[in-house]
Amino acid sequence: MSLSWPWALLALLAVPLLLVVRWWLNRRRKRAAITVSSVALIRAALPGRTAWRRRIPVYLFLAGLLPLAAALARPQATVSVPADNTSILLALDVSGSMCSTDVQPNRLTAASDAARKFVKAQKGGTRIGLVAFSGIAGLLVPPTTDQDKLLDAIDGLKTARGTAIGQGILTSIDAIAEINPAVAKSGVDLGDQASGGPGNFQPDTIVVLTDGSNTTGVDPVTAAQQAAARHLRIFTIGFGTTNPASMVCSSSQIGDDGAFGPRGGGGFGGFGGAGGRARVQEIDEDTLQKVADTTGGRYFRAQDAGRLDDVLSGLPRQIGLHREHVEISVWFVLAGALFVFAGVGLSLWWSRGPSLDRRSSNANLR
Repeated sequence: MSLSWPWALLALLAVPLLLVVRWWLNRRRKRAAITVSSVALIRAALPGRTAWRRRIPVYLFLAGLLPLAAALARPQATVSVPADNTSILLALDVSGSMCSTDVQPNRLTAASDAARKFVKAQKGGTRIGLVAFSGIAGLLVPPTTDQDKLLDAIDGLKTARGTAIGQGILTSIDAIAEINPAVAKSGVDLGDQASGGPGNFQPDTIVVLTDGSNTTGVDPVTAAQQAAARHLRIFTIGFGTTNPASMVCSSSQIGDDGAFGPRGGGGFGGFGGAGGRARVQEIDEDTLQKVADTTGGRYFRAQDAGRLDDVLSGLPRQIGLHREHVEISVWFVLAGALFVFAGVGLSLWWSRGPSLDRRSSNANLR
């Protein structure tokens, strides 16, 4: 919690000053004593309240002054609030290993289906961009609310050799920089503006889905450090199992520089192309975890299509939040007012109680 006007906390001195004034007045009353010949007259003059009934309203009143005085300093809390201008960059791995059939019918098809559901589920002003990476990375669709354009690009994903996770992150940073002037492009030296760690995140976020480890280009953690310096979070998803499975992709899923040779060669009819070789694909979970931790994001493990759907559908609740300073003076005023009103109310109630009792007693005597 922070304070906009910390000097206003001097108002808190009003409470001890009032206590001193009350003590001084009580002391003066003791000095101004008078002589009364009848004890009955003294009892009649005394209020009907006990000592604790006299003190509780005073203490409640003084307790209410404390939050009221603190409210003058305009306290602020750092909270997570929804962002209306969120942009999400989906960086999808289209390396040759995405043809693995450990996730039926293959990883690329399952990932594409999950991405389509994710795009269709977005509402409001959320913009989505699409980056595909294999040995190189490319921006297929800049951040947009045009779902048809995104769905067409997802349907056209093709595999190729290599896995450049770091380059996919840098390409995503550059795509965000094009629409957010507060974000510098990758490679720009930020100097003293570099954060050195997560905090006060931009509303734009990068989601990296991969089934392997970086094989070419910039190191993913180095790329993540650039994202962290720009206050961009990265959520990473490790997709697939470690079980050996044949590599099968349709002819429409193999690029001209596909992992199994140029498209059209070797008879890629249906899902029987690619030679059916079995491979074990290891996910570099340590690196994906470091990328997420470096930027303030999270790492998720998705071993099948159902889990991948769950991960992507749950991301907006985390992506769509960023931290802001929100003034909470009203809560201090409310708390102070409740204490003050409680003290005044109890004082009035207990003060009128004895007199009402006397009136009712006199009425009974008559």
